[in-house]
Amino acid sequence: MPIRDDHALAGDLATEAGERLLKLRVRHGFEDQRALRDAGDRAAHVFLMEALGRLRPDDAVLSEEATHEERTDPRRTSARRVWIVDPLDGTREFGEEGRSDWAVHVALWEDGRLAAGAVALPAQGRTLTTAEPPVLPRPEGRIRIAVSRSRPPQFVRDLADLVGAELMPIGSAGGKIAAVLSGEVEAYVHAGGQYEWDSAAPVAVALAAGAHASRVDGSPLTYNRADPWLPDILVSLPGLAVTLLAGIRDLQSPRRKPNASA
Repeated sequence: MPIRDDHALAGDLATEAGERLLKLRVRHGFEDQRALRDAGDRAAHVFLMEALGRLRPDDAVLSEEATHEERTDPRRTSARRVWIVDPLDGTREFGEEGRSDWAVHVALWEDGRLAAGAVALPAQGRTLTTAEPPVLPRPEGRIRIAVSRSRPPQFVRDLADLVGAELMPIGSAGGKIAAVLSGEVEAYVHAGGQYEWDSAAPVAVALAAGAHASRVDGSPLTYNRADPWLPDILVSLPGLAVTLLAGIRDLQSPRRKPNASA
């Protein structure tokens, strides 16, 4: 692979990892879903780590599939440049035949901010990148909020009731944010906790495209911390952020019933 700038490299790596995962799906089949998922996580991680080690040898890497010792290495948090990758976001969906809502995330954090990123959606045949950010759609009609397929939190159900929104179950976090950028939904709200690698790449692309991305209280999302846990996130088309943040504040108001913000 020729040396590329960081934006192009993120896109190249995410796309190639995704193509490898598609081929692995075909070779392995879906009879043993657990083995397929494990093989996908491992293969994509090894590819990305080897490629970044070869092409960006001086940069640190934070990967979902890294060991605990690698994740907690203090050299990462003191580094100027850190690649934050999720080799297979939506492992559950990857193991299910016919599902396309899984992704590969590759992001670069540099000097305190997300500097580049790419989200490959291999089964959908597309990669979203900061090199060519998508053109955001205009919101029309009822707000649609992307949520987890299996466990949409009560907090988001309450928010949907408050603002008159419809909940749309989608698999991976990358798939949910990509759905915002493509106009399949208008927002993604999550308050159940996740990790930096779940959102770094799609948030990089969302911000480059001009979408809103923040914590649910409106504060900035921060990355490359010693503890990569990220409690909550809001990504939306820019014109809806004020409405959603106001609804969230209302739900969290002490004047509401205790279960309203669960």
